[in-house]
Amino acid sequence: MARKVTIFTGQWADLPLAELAPKMKSIGYDGLELASWGDHFDIDKAARSKAYCDDKRAFLESHGLECFAISNHMSGQLTCDRLDERHEPFAPAELKGDYKAMAKWAAKHQKDAAKAAANFGVKVVTSFTGSPIWHLLYSFPPMLPGMIEAGYKQFAKTMLPILDVFGEYGVKFALEVHPTEIAFDIASAQRALEAVDKHPAFGFNYDPSHFGYQGVDYVKFLYTFPDRIFHAHVKDAWWDKGDGTVGVFGGHTEFADPRRFWDFRSPGRGDVDFERIIVALNDIGYSGPLSVEWEDSRMERFHGAREASEFVRKIDFERSDIAFDAQFAQ
Repeated sequence: MARKVTIFTGQWADLPLAELAPKMKSIGYDGLELASWGDHFDIDKAARSKAYCDDKRAFLESHGLECFAISNHMSGQLTCDRLDERHEPFAPAELKGDYKAMAKWAAKHQKDAAKAAANFGVKVVTSFTGSPIWHLLYSFPPMLPGMIEAGYKQFAKTMLPILDVFGEYGVKFALEVHPTEIAFDIASAQRALEAVDKHPAFGFNYDPSHFGYQGVDYVKFLYTFPDRIFHAHVKDAWWDKGDGTVGVFGGHTEFADPRRFWDFRSPGRGDVDFERIIVALNDIGYSGPLSVEWEDSRMERFHGAREASEFVRKIDFERSDIAFDAQFAQ
């Protein structure tokens, strides 16, 4: 049976779930990956109240929709990041300017997300972690010995208690490997996994769109971490499309600027080779949902959502359970 096709609701958080859910069902989705902003999923309420979770689940079922993962990306970014005014919209208003309090709240909110997911009956929370060392990406001024290692130790010190709570609730923490996170390519993902002693609750929300324009082999990522792919996004990007004035770092330009070297695109309209990805997902035994994260500044979003749903169903297929040439010996 083909994998379920879901859509991440984060890019539609301006719309009430009561309006969004029936639209996504009519477009062709099997379920929603619920964002924890807007009114889509309230982690605080879900952690406190099983009744809230039951009502939310019943609402989805009334529209023929399932949910396999909830998202906690926003507060997740605060957990290990170097906080400044950019992060303030992701935390309670009363904590504005108090970055130590914001980080403490974010860590608790991550733990609450595990309880909320368990109450809601899902086994995966997709999220970010931020990074205390992203600002050291380019090695000038030259880094002092131990600076990167210290960053991973700080990440582990913060995340291990969170991951222990995830383990207690039987929920997986799926980090979306992404620039500005502690893991943004294969090497940094390996280092992050080692930093948390390969904690069984720690793994990845696979999203190829963040690898290709960096020059990272997004198919190799799947084969490198076959038992740590807890969730999979379908998001596309194109690269090497600019006019030579902007490079991989973005040139402080906005998305959809025609000078950009890379940009996100609606699935099937970029440079990601999803054929190879489906083969790799089959090879590693991933049977979870394929969740569209739709981001394309050049396209009307509901047109894009419909097109993406059709695209994912077209590209997905099951692995064969027979050898095609076994019949030659009959």
